[in-house]
Amino acid sequence: MIALQSELSAIAGAAFAAEGLSESFGQVQRSDRPDLAQFQCNGALAAAKAAKQNPRAIATKVAERLKANPLFAKIEIAGPGFINLDLTDAALAERGVTLSKDERLGAPATGEGKAMVIDFGGPNVAKPMHVGHIRSSVIGDSLQRLFRANGWAVTSDIHLGDWGLQMGQLISEIEHRGIAPVYFDANFTGPYPEQSPVTMDDLEEIYPAASAACKADEARLAEARQATAELQAGRPGYRALWQHFFNVSKVGLDREFGSLGIHFDLWKGEASVDPITVPMVEDLKARKIAVESEGALVIPVERNSDKKEMPPLILVKQDGAVLYGTTDLATIIDRVREQNPDLILYVVDQRQHLHFEQVFRAAEKAGIAGKAALEHAGFGTMNGTDGKPFKTRAGGVMKLFDLIAMVTAEAEKRLAEQGIGADYPPEERADIAKKVGIATLKFADLSNYRLTDYVFDLERFSKFEGKTGPYLQYAAVRIKSILRRAAEQGFATGAPAIHSPEERTLFLQLLALPDAMAAAEKGRAPNILCDYAFTLAQNYSRFYSEHHILSESDAALRAARLGLCAVTLAVLTKVLGLLGIEVPERM
Repeated sequence: MIALQSELSAIAGAAFAAEGLSESFGQVQRSDRPDLAQFQCNGALAAAKAAKQNPRAIATKVAERLKANPLFAKIEIAGPGFINLDLTDAALAERGVTLSKDERLGAPATGEGKAMVIDFGGPNVAKPMHVGHIRSSVIGDSLQRLFRANGWAVTSDIHLGDWGLQMGQLISEIEHRGIAPVYFDANFTGPYPEQSPVTMDDLEEIYPAASAACKADEARLAEARQATAELQAGRPGYRALWQHFFNVSKVGLDREFGSLGIHFDLWKGEASVDPITVPMVEDLKARKIAVESEGALVIPVERNSDKKEMPPLILVKQDGAVLYGTTDLATIIDRVREQNPDLILYVVDQRQHLHFEQVFRAAEKAGIAGKAALEHAGFGTMNGTDGKPFKTRAGGVMKLFDLIAMVTAEAEKRLAEQGIGADYPPEERADIAKKVGIATLKFADLSNYRLTDYVFDLERFSKFEGKTGPYLQYAAVRIKSILRRAAEQGFATGAPAIHSPEERTLFLQLLALPDAMAAAEKGRAPNILCDYAFTLAQNYSRFYSEHHILSESDAALRAARLGLCAVTLAVLTKVLGLLGIEVPERM
């Protein structure tokens, strides 16, 4: 179905065109003053400037043409030339019925025929996930869900950190400890043991110790750098150790992402493009795109228009090791070959923006991105109530596993306070608590514009009232309960209709879904979906409080209201799904 604002814009655009003006002036939007009108068109002001005419005179002519269309119940001119528009209830209801029958619920086909790769998550091998990974994971997952819903062919890639200095630090520390010496025996020809010599718990202890040793001792740091270079050069024992690191880490990562309901199409990392890296570097050297500088190989990316210094992208260090920028360039080549995307979107901390600017410029200079637009969707930090980056009560970095346990425990507490699920089976009660806890966490993050820092206040965001995930879950569950009881009583569900101001307001919000989805995609901004869902739930609450539904004696009216409940539930559930939030069957 055509989005309502798009439909109205086309109608208004045709009216402007009939007056010899550009159709682009007919853009219609939701009214800034819903107490005055449902929609507004402000194009007469821009049209007047272009045509050197009076804006109100242009608005009057356009309005006269619009009055011939039976779609409109009211057309008024306000101020210097704003055109205010109201639709008839019949027109709104007709489009509401169409929406209710549409499997995609009017989702815009903005990505039809387009492919994208979305890079998010980005945890490191051999390190447990912590609170610092939450924003990339939650925002990235919501965006992949949104782009898919809007018709894009989406490939999500976790892009593991598995090829840098931390690998060399681990390897050299394991050698110092005398763990599994066979991996360090240059004369050993294999095969290496299938069983990993270290567990994830071991790695959680070894890596911090290795990092601290390298910071304290230059000789240890030199060893780690040498081990990194040898790993990247293909030393068999080091490669076998690396594979063990990867395998034991993936078990924990699967658990954490699974708890969040987040899934990836690809589990690639920096190491996966190692075969591409050397040929790429040689090609860049041959084409004189990469040049030597102070013993390193770099790509100059500065431009004459730069107002700030733009450092070159370092490809190969003096010791022969490659850096993130090198593997990022090789990854672009790999993605272009394998997915041929129209867009590669990186959902990574905003503090990495300079790095991505360097990589994107280098890719453009090298001509390796194909048709793909390269874009960094950055984000701010998640802070505690003290305004500082969120930590444990002891001041340490909180593991993601512990954070999930914390929000689940708070959800259990809230459910008990509300008397929800006291008589449910323990398994169902635990499942509801987990879903409410995850909703608390995700909505707290996604309801804030991604580029802003925000305060994660667990007490506030876990409440069942206000702008929270649990409130929206409860709103959806309440509608489910009404529809379930209606079916038990044998009540029919009919086509939704408008008989009151509350129903009209609810219809208008339902029909705004396609525009909200398009705007969220354009801005890479899930917070738009959060705002939409909250307003929808509020509008439904007003409708529910003002009208009889199951107790309505008029069967036709009751069926229409049940139909409105059904489409509201479908839309609310869809939007929550785009946010990665599940709705329990009951609460």
